[in-house]
Amino acid sequence: MTSSRRAAVLGKPIAHSLSPVIHRAGFAAAGLTGWTYEAIECAESELPDLVAGLGPEWAGLSLTMPLKEAALKLASSATPVAIAAGVANTLVRQADGWHADNTDVPGMVRVLRAAGVGTSTGRHAAKEAPPRVTVLGGGGTARAALAAASALGAEIVIVAARRPEAITALEPVAGALGLKLEGLAWSAAPAAFDTDAVISTVPKGAADHLAAEVTWRPGTVLFDAIYDPWPTPLAASATAAGLAVVSGLDLLLAQALSQFEQFTGVAEAPEEAMRAALDEAVRNR
Repeated sequence: MTSSRRAAVLGKPIAHSLSPVIHRAGFAAAGLTGWTYEAIECAESELPDLVAGLGPEWAGLSLTMPLKEAALKLASSATPVAIAAGVANTLVRQADGWHADNTDVPGMVRVLRAAGVGTSTGRHAAKEAPPRVTVLGGGGTARAALAAASALGAEIVIVAARRPEAITALEPVAGALGLKLEGLAWSAAPAAFDTDAVISTVPKGAADHLAAEVTWRPGTVLFDAIYDPWPTPLAASATAAGLAVVSGLDLLLAQALSQFEQFTGVAEAPEEAMRAALDEAVRNR
């Protein structure tokens, strides 16, 4: 395939993004020689004009902070999971406009299941208790985490956030997903780690102090959305306790696979090549 097509990741800041590395490796492995993928710095206020000015050669966009809510608003259609979460990290060019999706959600489900969350199978699976999930933070990634928890079979999600109003803003999201949300003050977060999965969506450094305050329960899985620097103090604490730990790099790859397939129409993204390129880029940083 040699037709010239373009895609990009948008956000602010964006220079640190590893998405171009992943997608370019996918293009090369799939033989898409006319495809390009770049990083474009874009503030939320700039997004509508930028997207409106893109020509027909543009196939898709990856969106990171702070653009995920704005991306959903400017789309002409959206997947149910993006609508329920209230945020989108993917825009795909279609004949009638831009279609929004949130590939963070199936990406989280994939990496958490691989780590052992919500994997009960067989004739006794229906008798298993639903997974218990704690989410740290109340932003766009926390919204995706709620949707992932719902997909994994959770019924109740504990959310600890630094701002009470962030928890309030998540309540309609939880309601749309059929979840009961239990909000906690940030100071009470260490008491919420006795669950099957802890999903940290807070910015770099915000949860570092928790590493010295929590008591890990055997079998808990930690997913920390940060990947630079790595490991975070929280991830190091969980690893030292013998727990399974999933990083933001794992999610970065998982969510990119679906984006790649939607952008290009390729049935199955070349995961091995994309993972190898990501691993090499991390080693060379």
